[in-house]
Parts: sequence; structure tokens; C-alpha cells
Amino acid sequence: MHAAEQTTTDAPRRTRHPVAALLVIAAAELMVVLDATLVNIALPSIQAGLDVPAGDLAWIVNAYAVAFGGLMLLGGRAGDLFGRRRMFRAGIVVFVLASVLGGAAPGPDLLIISRVLQGVGAAIAAPTALSLITTNFPEGRERNRAMGTYAAMAGVGSTLGLVVGGLLTEYLDWRWVLFVNVPVGLCVLAGTVVLSEADRADGRLDLPGAAAGTAGLLTLTYAITRGGQEGWTDPATGMCLAVAAVLLTAFVLRQARGAHPMLPLRVLRERNRAGTYTVLLLVGVGMFSTFYFLTLYMQHVLGYGAVRTGLAYLPFSAGIGIMAAAGSRLVTRLAPRALVAPGLAVAAAGMLWMSTLTPQSVYTTTLMPAMFLTALGLGSAFVPLTLGAVRGVAPDDAGSASGLLNTAQQSGGALGLATLATLAAAASDDRLPFADRAYFDALATGDPASLADAREALTHGYTTAFTAAAAVFGAALLVTLAVINAKAPASARPGPRDLTTPPPEAPARPTA
Repeated sequence: MHAAEQTTTDAPRRTRHPVAALLVIAAAELMVVLDATLVNIALPSIQAGLDVPAGDLAWIVNAYAVAFGGLMLLGGRAGDLFGRRRMFRAGIVVFVLASVLGGAAPGPDLLIISRVLQGVGAAIAAPTALSLITTNFPEGRERNRAMGTYAAMAGVGSTLGLVVGGLLTEYLDWRWVLFVNVPVGLCVLAGTVVLSEADRADGRLDLPGAAAGTAGLLTLTYAITRGGQEGWTDPATGMCLAVAAVLLTAFVLRQARGAHPMLPLRVLRERNRAGTYTVLLLVGVGMFSTFYFLTLYMQHVLGYGAVRTGLAYLPFSAGIGIMAAAGSRLVTRLAPRALVAPGLAVAAAGMLWMSTLTPQSVYTTTLMPAMFLTALGLGSAFVPLTLGAVRGVAPDDAGSASGLLNTAQQSGGALGLATLATLAAAASDDRLPFADRAYFDALATGDPASLADAREALTHGYTTAFTAAAAVFGAALLVTLAVINAKAPASARPGPRDLTTPPPEAPARPTA
């Protein structure tokens, strides 16, 4: 076994203010995750206010996701090398400044650039926030509860962002979905004084690897989007796919052979951890697509305003919160698969229910229970997946492992949204050519028959995407059953075991 794979039993530098430290870390995670969905609810207002072409609208979401996911590993590694608290602060500063730039953007180009910069700040702040938990909370009940709170913020924040985004957009202006990050970010910065710093690891940043990985992900996302718009026989689409394959292959080879890899491949050698990252990537595909298409369905088909759309997501937020809280207690007694597998099965069932939506569907009898069911399933899976992603990781690799957790979700979300948006558009256009354009034309002319036809076509596209998302959750369930086999914590020990340490069957240190 490689020496760097060995874990240590040394206690972290426990903070003197655990409650305050957890609030700061949770607030930062909430802000970062909120921003991934805040903008979703404001997309129609942004499109109208900045005259954003329909084909570029998804990039306001994906620009953030690609930068966030593509640079997450670099951010995690930077925390290991230069100090987690220091890099955490740097990430929050970049995030806040980018939010100011985006809120003041006069056109779509600068807004998209600001979203990229927000993603850069989030890519530094998010993995260092997670690794600061292992720095500030001792093994056992305290760390498990802190991890549970962190996971809950990741789940609840995704939905809460839609509610807050609706309120800000309708009662103030869409620009406030970005400006709201300023006071929150400043409060987080002030609170970092209660966080304890960790020892720094040796090594250097792998900047070429970060460039290759991020450029590869960006090129692949663009290729998928362009393929849906211009056709898969388009020469530029084929060229982008080839370039993406070369860049991503170069990234993997550099991580395998480099002296200072951004992603030490030894992190993926443990069976359960590799399976966890795969499941997280697939869950990201379903989560991003759910929010995107449900928002469009509620506003374009059901005719909801921004606030009503945001409030309609409250059952989703409640379901995530309930099961994430329960999961933080159950992980000390049950094997991860016992929580993740049923959760994914329930989430898939909820998505299949959503695939039955029609333009005449009633919120209280169809949409609300389907959302709540999906949320219960995802909430059940979040906590054990978050713990499994950093379980048994060597201290020097904690930042990289934490970064990979978020990279899997964000990269899966960006690629999944690009893929399912293409699928939905094709399904809609099969029913009515240029369905999106027909919808806006019908709104402008006030023709009820044309509007009904356009809504029928759009609904067919959205439900096709929900069916595909259900299949993705089903694939995640199969990976869970086939790969994740970690046992429940050892009950013989006094108190609950910290699931970030190796299980009894995988000793922390190799024998001679």
C-alpha cells in the first residue's frame, strides 16, 4: 500500500467554538449551493431583461456548474497545500466579488463571465468547507452530526434557492439573486475567526492538469449542447467531441503519472469510495434536470409566476430536510447501502410519477406528491453518500477527496442538463417544430389554440426528460447494489463510529 494511503488517528485541532464553526461552514455551503439554483428561477426574467437568445439561456446555469465542477479538485488540493481556512476565505472573497459583477452586468456576455468566476470561488470554498469539518470536529458523534448538517445544507439549499430566487425576482429584481450573496458572504468571512487551521501538506498545484480537466469538461458540455442544436453530424460538433476526448484523456494520464496530481488516483482505488463518486455523479444528473425542467413546466405550462414557482418547491425542500436529518442518525447504525439503495428506488419512482404530467395536471394531486416522494428518496441518500466520499481518506488527500465529491455532482449536473435539454427539445419539436419559439409567439399574439398546442409539445419534452432522469436514478441504484458493500459501524465500540475512518475490515495501517 502506498504510504500516502495510510490514515492517521491523530485528533484534529478541535475548535473552541464548535457550534459557531458549524454555522460558518454550513452557511458557506448553503450560499454556494443556493446560487446553483437561485438563478434557475430568474431565468425568464434574465432572458427578457438582457435579451438572451434561447440557445444561450442554459449557459447561465452551466457556466457556473462547469467552472464549479471542473476546478473543484484544484480548490481542494489548494486547501491541502496552502491552508484550508486561508483558501476557504479566498474562495468566499472571489464568490462575493463575482456576484457583484454579475448583478451589475449590462448584457448576457458579462453575466456568463461572472457566473464562471462565481464557479471559481465556489470551487475553492466548497471542498475546503468540507475538509474543515475533519479539521474542527473530533471523530465520533460530533463529526457525524457536522457531516449530516453539511449534507442537509447541500440538499435543502438546492431547493431553498428556488424559493428565495422567486421572492427576490418578483418583488425586487432578478439582479438581487446575485447581490444577495454579498451580505451572506461578508458574514461568513467574519465568522471564519472561529475555525481552526489544519497542517499543510507537501507538494505543488497541478495547474496544467486543472486546465486540461476543466477545458475538457467545458468542451464536452458545449459539444452536447451544439449537437442538439445543429445535429450530431455537424463537423464542429464532432471536432469538439474529439477535442474533449483528448483533453480528458490527457487529464487522467497526468493524474496517473504526475508527481503532484490534483486527483491522486489512489483515492479511487477503494471500492466503496469509487462507487460513491459514481452514484453522486448520476444523482447530479437527475437533480439538475429536475429543477430545470420543473421550473420551465410550472412557468411555461402551468403559468406560475416566480414566487408561486418557488413556493411550489417547498415540499421538495421539506422532503430533503426530513430525510437528511433522519439519515444523520441512521448512518451510525445502518450500512450505507441500506440507506442509499431504498432512497434511489424511491427517487426513481417519484421521477416516473413526474413523467405522467400533462398541461392539465393539478399541483396538489400530481406535482406536489411526486416532488415530495423524489425528495424523500434523495434525502435518504445524501448523508451516507457524503460520508462515503471521504471515508478512510488519508489526511493529505482530504481536500482532493472533498473536491471530487462536489466535482461529481456539478459535472454530472452540467453534462446531464446539456444531454437532457437536448433530449427534451427533440421530443418537443417532434410534436411541434420549434416548440419554444411557437410558445413565445403564441404568448405575443394571444392565440389560445396555438398556446395550447405549444404547451402540449413542451410538456411532452419535459416528461421525456423526467423519464430519462428516472432511468439515471435507476442506474445509480444498480451501481449502489453492485459496488457499495461497506458494513455498518462496529457496534462493539462505545459510542457511534466516525464513518470517515476505515471500517474494521480495512485497517488504517498496513501490516508488515
